[in-house]
Amino acid sequence: MTRISVRSIVAVSTAAFVATPAFALQAPVKTAELAANIAKGDTAFMILATVLVMAMIVPGLALFYGGLARTKNMASVLTQVMGVAALTMIIWVTYGYSMVFGDTHNAFIADFGKAFLRGVTPDSGAATFTEGVEIPEYIFIAFQMTFAAITAALVVGGTMERAKFATMIVFTAIWLTIVYFPIAHMVWATGGLIYEWGALDFAGGTVVHINAGVSALIGCLILGKRIGYPKEPMPPHSLTMTLIGTGLLWVGWFGFNGGSELEADGVASLAVLNTFVATAAGVLFWMLGEALSGRKGSLLGACSGAIAGLVAVTPAAGNSGPFGAIILGGVAALVCFWFVTMLKPKLGLDDTADVFGIHGVGGIVGSLGTAFTMLPTLGGPGNAEYDAGNQFVIQTMAVGVAIVWAGVGAAIAFLIAKRVTGGRVSEQIERDGLDLGEHGERAYNY
Repeated sequence: MTRISVRSIVAVSTAAFVATPAFALQAPVKTAELAANIAKGDTAFMILATVLVMAMIVPGLALFYGGLARTKNMASVLTQVMGVAALTMIIWVTYGYSMVFGDTHNAFIADFGKAFLRGVTPDSGAATFTEGVEIPEYIFIAFQMTFAAITAALVVGGTMERAKFATMIVFTAIWLTIVYFPIAHMVWATGGLIYEWGALDFAGGTVVHINAGVSALIGCLILGKRIGYPKEPMPPHSLTMTLIGTGLLWVGWFGFNGGSELEADGVASLAVLNTFVATAAGVLFWMLGEALSGRKGSLLGACSGAIAGLVAVTPAAGNSGPFGAIILGGVAALVCFWFVTMLKPKLGLDDTADVFGIHGVGGIVGSLGTAFTMLPTLGGPGNAEYDAGNQFVIQTMAVGVAIVWAGVGAAIAFLIAKRVTGGRVSEQIERDGLDLGEHGERAYNY
């Protein structure tokens, strides 16, 4: 079977390709001959991709969110992003990796056989898409760890400027266990529910963006609106910081999408090119939306459009031709623009950094749109037998499961965290700023 409708992964002990989305692995195995099969070029590529994704979190996402906050909350946002990401990394190597990619799989989670990375050594290998070629299991663990970390950190944007640091820490520990790890397993691991359906998710449209967007929406609803919202103006305090964060996110996304191929090959190159052009389309189409609605083209709009394009192309990065990616990025930007500027105010949502409006909505558009970017008429890798209608049904089912699972799980996690920690800061701390009230320091001293 070729990589036409869903991508293929080869277990170390297997000679046949298995239809699967990106990352879907049989449990990596260790043999006496494994070290000789490690591809040094692919390993170096994956190390670089992993470091790039880390740069997306700190400082990329931290600066993007921090710039959108008010001056009095800048240090709080930076601290929450860093703290949540750090906690995720520890939990991932403790039991998260095993829950997602353990030795024994069912529809929802794997086992705990690899808890505390039991049995993993420098000679353990994870399969690539080429038979008989592996990368070290350690770098696969690290790469996947950065995905978990940025997904958890994305949720911070929906509740920032009123959520306690302790609340986000408790929430993260629970949410990773009951939401992120099961969804990642369902989408990317052999035997997973959504994996077995044949859903297309190259680098995380459901696992990362829909998951984080829906969870942030639930968080902002449970914790409530910021004091004064929407009557008081709450503009971003530094669009300069937001632009720097956007640039770091865009650069890091090349590792995010390109590295999802697990090999330095033509598909990875396609994913990199698509990450360029879909993002560029997102920038331009968001600003087009501003112009058509009578607004001035803005830097904030350009940054928002860039993220919308990046989010939308994530599930399609290796499942689309460049012009399909352009269409997808442009459509996602317009839909996200409509939601953020027109529907969100009517709904009265205080999703501070528009995590749902961009990551959630953009992830839905991208995940559903991937069914059509596969079409050869749009330059996609589908063949003459590819059935876009059937694939769209599968994509819709996958999106539905991700929305429901994330929504219910995030509600449980936030309610428990709120009960344990109080949820949000006091009214006085919120008015004075979380920097001093929560952390005893300011981002700026002047």
